[in-house]
Amino acid sequence: MQQLILSIMNKFGYLGVFLLIAIENIFPPIPSEVILLFGGFMTTYTKLNVIGMVIASTLGSVVGAIVLYYIGKIFNKERLKKILSGKIGKIIRLKNSDIDNADHWFDTKGNKTVFFCRFIPIVRSLISIPAGMSEMPMTKFLLYTTCGSAIWNIVLVVIGSMVGENWTSILNIFDTYSHIVVILLVIIFVVAIYIFYKKRLKKKH
Repeated sequence: MQQLILSIMNKFGYLGVFLLIAIENIFPPIPSEVILLFGGFMTTYTKLNVIGMVIASTLGSVVGAIVLYYIGKIFNKERLKKILSGKIGKIIRLKNSDIDNADHWFDTKGNKTVFFCRFIPIVRSLISIPAGMSEMPMTKFLLYTTCGSAIWNIVLVVIGSMVGENWTSILNIFDTYSHIVVILLVIIFVVAIYIFYKKRLKKKH
């Protein structure tokens, strides 16, 4: 995977960065760290520059995020309610009111969530789906997505350009960061599910 990414970037430059980042946003397993750090390194031995890399990667981030936003919009809360009203809802014990509560939470906290989640692996991409499901205004979605993505892209591209050939050693640090974040997210998810069902059982009694 990594060699394929590097060859595409070497061959297509900014266009390759744009396409890879757009795909990375839709398919999170593709590592943006490799693309951005190597993109920064490329600015040290090609005609490509840091500003161009940041613009190309940020445009790719926004395009990928828009695709997931509209996927979320297709599977809106009304469709989710229909799904939960059947067997699936009974199995996972979720009600329509839970969807309304989640939607209300995103309406009030969505701006900050979309912005800060751009710095978190996997969630960085997937946050666009609930944004679309809650029908977050597109102007706000684009604003916070662009700002959050641009900051993340600037940091990694600049680091890549500064360390040059040693970009792979920095990649190991970001890999560790990603693994730690994923583990923490799993723990938070499990704890949240436990608390949710514990409260549900208390209400029944």
